[in-house]
Amino acid sequence: MKSIFNRLAASLVVSGAWLATAAHAVQDLPGGPGVNQLNLTTGVTKIAQEQSDLHWMVMIICAVIFVGVFGAMFYSILNHRKSKGAKSANFHESTVVEITWTVVPFLIVIAMAAPATKVIVAQKDTTNPDLTIKATGYQWKWGYDYLAGEGEGIGFVSTLDSAQRELSSAGTPKGDDYLLKVDNPLVVPVNKKVRMIITANDVIHSWFVPAFGVKQDAIPGFVRDTWFRAEKTGDFYGQCAELCGKEHAYMPIHVKVLSGEDYAKWVHGQQQKKSAQAGQSSQAVAQLAQ
Repeated sequence: MKSIFNRLAASLVVSGAWLATAAHAVQDLPGGPGVNQLNLTTGVTKIAQEQSDLHWMVMIICAVIFVGVFGAMFYSILNHRKSKGAKSANFHESTVVEITWTVVPFLIVIAMAAPATKVIVAQKDTTNPDLTIKATGYQWKWGYDYLAGEGEGIGFVSTLDSAQRELSSAGTPKGDDYLLKVDNPLVVPVNKKVRMIITANDVIHSWFVPAFGVKQDAIPGFVRDTWFRAEKTGDFYGQCAELCGKEHAYMPIHVKVLSGEDYAKWVHGQQQKKSAQAGQSSQAVAQLAQ
């Protein structure tokens, strides 16, 4: 029996050491998930900040209701029990009680619904964008097409980085951006309203970037839209948030927010690359025609 306990203790020690090593091996990813994260992701858009404020407001209201209801219940149980000689009141059809438990919940619901409606309406206001991009979900990658604004005509596919797939296949997760690194991130300018037109080519996907407060389902045959205005430069990460098949976990989203000047340089480089590819294609067609 003693040997069994010794083995069990040794196993617990090894497991604890492994967990401690694993916890220290990964750090918070700026713009992405944090280690042992409990709260919402820190937002870099006004919508995300308003969502966070709304979340905490509702949480506080619910906590106050919880404490008030259960406090009254336990107070009644402890101070009005039969062993203390308490006798129950005998009454019914109290107009005051009826009005109170109707009016108070109604006011609470209004207090929560009014700011929630304001945030929801703001989330759907995609008018007057500076930039319009279409995101198309595929199994299992994202296609981006710049439809209007600076960069119009640019298009590419964003896929999980091949090195990340190799790490996953080997069962050796590594790096703070594990399964979030892509070959071609979506690039947008800072402090510009970006309208995202979301659709899918095969099954339902969902374009989700927590730091932007954006989550929009991508449905085949339908066009949905949403928007964001990033107020900070940097790299921000998300994932497909709709179970879309066996490689659902390998469909990350990486958005790179650049300054206006850097974004203009990126657009110029992409246009030059596109022109070079068009020239090569024309040359190849001409050679085939000869």
